[in-house]
Amino acid sequence: MTASAPVRAPDAGTVPAHVAIVMDGNGRWARRRLLPRAAGHRAGMEALRRVVGCSIERGVQVLTVFAFSSENWARPAEEVQAILRLMGQALMEEVPRLHEAGVRLHVVGERAGLSAELTAAIAEAERRTAHNARLVLNVCFNYGGRWDIVQAARALAQRHEPITEQTLAAALALAHVGDPDLLIRTGGEQRISNFLLWQLAYTELYFTPCLWPAFDAVEFDRALAAYAQRQRRFGRTPEQVLAAAVR
Repeated sequence: MTASAPVRAPDAGTVPAHVAIVMDGNGRWARRRLLPRAAGHRAGMEALRRVVGCSIERGVQVLTVFAFSSENWARPAEEVQAILRLMGQALMEEVPRLHEAGVRLHVVGERAGLSAELTAAIAEAERRTAHNARLVLNVCFNYGGRWDIVQAARALAQRHEPITEQTLAAALALAHVGDPDLLIRTGGEQRISNFLLWQLAYTELYFTPCLWPAFDAVEFDRALAAYAQRQRRFGRTPEQVLAAAVR
């Protein structure tokens, strides 16, 4: 693969406040190097560490990543166990770094299927970083967009609350942050794969063939530069958007 050409980072005024990422391609990255798939997931953790740093440097306020979907349980048992072990290891090794960097961690998803040890480690990581404000990092683990909508609707029904767009949005698992401005999917696939189905309604989508473990600051800046060229209309005409911008 040829080296990526330098890309100028966008000006602060055009940087998305909330970036979501489908971190795809760990297995293929490992296979091309004749390595076990678990090695790809470990390399993916290094890529996430890089992107967290880039997000802080570029002024991104919220970073949401898809780490393990509710459908991923169907993968080979050996790979699933490797991912679960890696999650526990990451909480042990990365949380001190995140805390020092001022990152607030949220692990978003269904916890009923996780071990008591992993659930306790997640709770402790969230408690330790709860007052940090430099970057919010949402790690979607055992998460699915359909699960999120169902659990929100069920919660409203149990509380006998009316189901409206406003109340449902407030009951979703990411109600503590605004909707993503930009979704990045690595690995060449062009779909959202049950990720943030409600929250992505007006998100700008960016797809790259770069496999997740190879994703670096240059690739991140390329995605941000593409976002900076988009006109976000939210149902309005281009003329309306331009008129509002000059007021």
